[in-house]
Amino acid sequence: MHVHIQLGVGLVVMAGMANGVPAWAASANAAAAPGMATGKVVKPIVLTHSAGAALSFGTFTTGTGGKVVVTTGGIGSVTKAVAFVPGLAGTSADQFTLSGAKQRTFLIATTGGSVTNGIDTMPFTTAPSSTSGSTTTTGTFSFTVGGKLTVAGGESGGQYTGTYTATVAYN
Repeated sequence: MHVHIQLGVGLVVMAGMANGVPAWAASANAAAAPGMATGKVVKPIVLTHSAGAALSFGTFTTGTGGKVVVTTGGIGSVTKAVAFVPGLAGTSADQFTLSGAKQRTFLIATTGGSVTNGIDTMPFTTAPSSTSGSTTTTGTFSFTVGGKLTVAGGESGGQYTGTYTATVAYN
């Protein structure tokens, strides 16, 4: 029996050293389990300027200055000495369409800018019809942009052009 016990002890030691590393009892102070990782890719948001659209401040006289205001619905008005030329006002709001993931919320921001005829410059501010939105079940949304043009008075005649930036971003 004495030999049998030594042989049993020898097998335990041999089994624990099979790979050259001693086998130790697992600690009750540590444990391990696998974790999970997930992710979801959404369709990129794409902003498109509507063909032929523009924020148009119309045709006006400058007088001694004032403002030309265009609502997001395209309705124009003037302040102080600025006056629309009868029959030629032609104001309009700018238009954009975005596409992206279905039923996702986003923010809209627009910058100001200036218009110039190469000689004189007039600054303007802009305002989108909404500062946030949610795409439809087809992943689209449209909005308009109005603005306010500051006229100093005495600017030279001619066609004035300029740009501004509209930005959309998912919440």
